[in-house]
Amino acid sequence: MTKALIVIDVQNDFCPHGALAVAGGDKIVGGINALMGGFETVVLTQDWHPADHTSFADNHAGAAAFSVVDMPYGPQVLWPRHCVQGSDGAAFHPALNTASAQMILRKGFRPQIDSYSAFFENDRATPTGLHGYLQDCGVKDVVLVGLALDYCVAYSALDAAKLGYCVTVQSDLCRAIDLNGSLSDMQAAMRAAGVILE
Repeated sequence: MTKALIVIDVQNDFCPHGALAVAGGDKIVGGINALMGGFETVVLTQDWHPADHTSFADNHAGAAAFSVVDMPYGPQVLWPRHCVQGSDGAAFHPALNTASAQMILRKGFRPQIDSYSAFFENDRATPTGLHGYLQDCGVKDVVLVGLALDYCVAYSALDAAKLGYCVTVQSDLCRAIDLNGSLSDMQAAMRAAGVILE
């Protein structure tokens, strides 16, 4: 049985001085690198948005960053422009050990729909392909680390649990945005779904 490490969105725009910086986002990189050697399967996810992505506040006239709008798939936070395809902000943090990864999964590249989870787009139906890859590798257990704990890490963990994986989130190697209480809300949701928070 193979255990997989899924490293969520450790990219420049989510680290200090980035467009959507998560406090202390760069402080987890060394610990993630040290963890990689204990896993047969390592997957890195990468937010990869086109410039016209509908989740960007500046693509909605008069909309404020961090406001919420209704999309066909449900409520959507409008984010500051971040992780635009090919930009330095979309690149992995330079200290992250990308060479140890067997797979790099890009998400959020469809202009009309955001993608927090590593497994599904925000419509909760369109798969990213990660589940199939992990099944092919014989993975039953997944450990998640990265950015941000209360968004992309949490959504990935919830989907992994729903798909039948044994899921652990190593919280010391995550950092959170904590937008309007999102951290405590998502921690409670993960615990309720059987996710182990370490």
